[in-house]
Amino acid sequence: MKFALCNEVLQPMPFAQQCEFAAQLGYDGLEVAPFTLAADPMQITDAQAREFAQVAQDHGLRIFGLHWLLVAPAGLSIVSDDTSVRDRTVGVMSRLIELCALMGGNYLVHGSPKQRSAPAGCTREEALARATDCFAKAGAAAASAGVVYCIEPLSINSPGLKTMVDCSAAGQVEKQPVHELMARWMPSGHIAHVQVNDPNRRGPGQGSMQFTPILQTIARMHAQGHYEGIVAVEPFDYVPDGPACAAHSIGYLKGIMESLAYHDAHA
Repeated sequence: MKFALCNEVLQPMPFAQQCEFAAQLGYDGLEVAPFTLAADPMQITDAQAREFAQVAQDHGLRIFGLHWLLVAPAGLSIVSDDTSVRDRTVGVMSRLIELCALMGGNYLVHGSPKQRSAPAGCTREEALARATDCFAKAGAAAASAGVVYCIEPLSINSPGLKTMVDCSAAGQVEKQPVHELMARWMPSGHIAHVQVNDPNRRGPGQGSMQFTPILQTIARMHAQGHYEGIVAVEPFDYVPDGPACAAHSIGYLKGIMESLAYHDAHA
């Protein structure tokens, strides 16, 4: 199992320092928010994208994927009634797919709730239709680039689109425990990524959610060939601060993995 750190946790450190710190903590790689690399990620060149990948590699890390995709540039929306806005947004999504592949990433996670919130006067059906069209185009671009674009489940048949599990969100709204959801749906092949965080929005181990059954399920699904993705640490509330939260999270998770390995060896 590989652990990634969502790099916005380490802002405002420069990217090379983020890599050094994450490596020292024992992370295997980073899940990168494009807005942390440039005020306008559309200004990142192919050469710069490859350079970010090399910086990570120089520190023994990989850039596993991208998330928080549509924070910048400003004015993006997949549900706007303005066709030009949606076309521009799809252009950004397509370029981020290219950048992800250039950085050596395998997946993108579509979050950015403000850019998918239905505007005033727009029905849910209208918003869903517009979003579906944008995601379909992103899926085609992702399949062409050899990466996976992760979103919430929609009725779009594209090999470039899959879904993901955010433990904090799932822990708040799902009726089943998160590990049971994983055991149920990972064999279907639809889940391509997992982000670990507590329902209280802090890091794993900083709240009431128990992550031992979650990691145990992920390990079992991986062993059975149902899950090849990365486990990314994505807190939203950094307690006591970003670096300390990152350190606590990886120590907690690796402690669970060591305990599981010991149990398996002595079973």
